[in-house]
Amino acid sequence: MPRLFDDVPDPALAEVAAELLRLDPGGRRWGAVIRHTYDMIYNGPETGRFRWSELMKTEKTHFGTVFEINAQREFGFEGGDSTDFRITGHQVDAKWSQIEGGWMLPPEVFDELALVATASDPDAQFSLGLVRVKAKYRREGLNRDKKSSLNRLGNFAIRWLWKEHPMPASILLQLPDETVADIFDSKFGTQRVNRLFRATEGKLVHRNTVRTVAKQLDDQKRVRTNGGARSALKPEGYIILSSYYAHLAEELGVPAPDDMHYISVRVTPAAASGVMIDGQRWRRARASDPACVAPTLPARGTREA
Repeated sequence: MPRLFDDVPDPALAEVAAELLRLDPGGRRWGAVIRHTYDMIYNGPETGRFRWSELMKTEKTHFGTVFEINAQREFGFEGGDSTDFRITGHQVDAKWSQIEGGWMLPPEVFDELALVATASDPDAQFSLGLVRVKAKYRREGLNRDKKSSLNRLGNFAIRWLWKEHPMPASILLQLPDETVADIFDSKFGTQRVNRLFRATEGKLVHRNTVRTVAKQLDDQKRVRTNGGARSALKPEGYIILSSYYAHLAEELGVPAPDDMHYISVRVTPAAASGVMIDGQRWRRARASDPACVAPTLPARGTREA
């Protein structure tokens, strides 16, 4: 991505940017890091929380530290001397702010490279870039911890590697409030998960969302055929697909789940052009199609012609 501000060339910044893009050309790994950090802070399986506004002030403050730790684990960055990371031999400090431009920069990062990141969980987007924290880029005056933030020129000088880039979504933040209220309006985790998959038909559901709704760490138990949502929703025509059944999702015309997602699809018997499941052809049901018993998904290790 081209820079928005042409300053004196910074070979170190260019080398770090090139390495970050080499490690994650499409931004998928960084998006997963940020999604995982949100989910760790929300702690949904124990608390049922999934909104930033539900967090305590101390938890919000702790987000940046957890983000830094998760990034180091994902990419294996070396630790820096006075900064968080050393990337291609250069000192880099990781800075998170829930609001773009709100990064607080301590004295140890002055004149060093800062990896600045922010995100919008409701929009399922993140931004991540690099900037050299030069004196002319810092706001005048320091707080009591001797930290400062970027001024207008500094924000303009950020080299964005990903700007408002997609990250894994929390489907609960994208559903109408009344739908979410209905999902949680049961004291039984099984019923809440069933309502979740009914409400999100044809949309990817992150595994942590299932854990949050169920308030249980074992999402597979709540989804599986033996007593889970697959069994409960089968009489209504729903199949619930994991990454193993991504090929069925593609054939049914819905997003294909990866290892971190599920997707529910309401199906109905089809003509010869349908998808073969359980010895019969099926297609995605329309709103006008009556409910029918869904097919049994093939066992792992088998595929139907």
